[in-house]
Amino acid sequence: MPTGTLRPWRSRVKNSLQTLLIMGGLALVLAVPGYLLAGGPGIVMSLGVVIAVALAGSWVPARYVLAEAGAGLLDRHQAPRLYRLLDTLYQRAGLTQSPQLFYAPSPELNAFAVGTRHDGGIAVTDGLMRTLTLRQLAGVLAHEVSHLRHGDTRVMSMAAAMTRLTLWLTTVLQISLLLMLPMILAGELRLPWGLLLVVAFAPTLSTLLQLALSRNREYTADLDAVSLTGDPEGLASALNVLEHYQGRWLATLFGRHPPAGLDWLRTHPPTDERVRRLMSVDETPEPALHHPLEDQGREPAEIIERPGPMGRRYWIRRRR
Repeated sequence: MPTGTLRPWRSRVKNSLQTLLIMGGLALVLAVPGYLLAGGPGIVMSLGVVIAVALAGSWVPARYVLAEAGAGLLDRHQAPRLYRLLDTLYQRAGLTQSPQLFYAPSPELNAFAVGTRHDGGIAVTDGLMRTLTLRQLAGVLAHEVSHLRHGDTRVMSMAAAMTRLTLWLTTVLQISLLLMLPMILAGELRLPWGLLLVVAFAPTLSTLLQLALSRNREYTADLDAVSLTGDPEGLASALNVLEHYQGRWLATLFGRHPPAGLDWLRTHPPTDERVRRLMSVDETPEPALHHPLEDQGREPAEIIERPGPMGRRYWIRRRR
């Protein structure tokens, strides 16, 4: 193994282990209120509901979000350069499905993956297309391809389902405590301190774990994007541009330097840390996989024709 691949490999292993630990932590936090309410069967039922919701959510909500956002499906003749770029990224990522690129007429700078590696796509906004150069956009698209490649939408759907169910179960526990309050005041029951601690901290802990998982998957997608493009500077430059435009609301609220504690409440890691990690990646990987992509100029990516919205019924259709 070339020494240049050691650092990315170790980072990916570390991030994967962190993902397993965080998912285990979410399951444990969920299991506690489930056990308090129904014992062992409560744990099994809670985890079963999470799996069912995650599997169902990976099919419907992504397409529903696209329809609600007024997004349209870009055909190849409408964005030929972008599709050539995606063809290369999909091939390097080992994705056998043909790429699908969606366009949302929003001024915000955003891109996101929808669906799974077998039936998914990538959505980009008008603001992103007008702001980033083709080289920067290559890094962003590679980042989203990585999310599809590793099934991050399904992982995050499962984490979100765990957090919501933890909140619902602790709400039931709160109602139970209120119903037991007369007996506690009458001295017939002792105050259940353990139950109070679960009700107080479980929802917050589950939310923090979910946010930590999101940041972990973003770090992993960054590293994987570099392996697909061989160009860490392109993605780092795009992240700086996104931070310049999207970080302004924090500066408005908290001044030029937002409190460091806010990092725990982010769905995405701090941009400076992401850029630092990207620039620390060794730039001598295997040429067959990482040689620079062609056609990466400084001009913005061109969309020859912008599509109309797909309509609210699009989400019920599967890819042909």
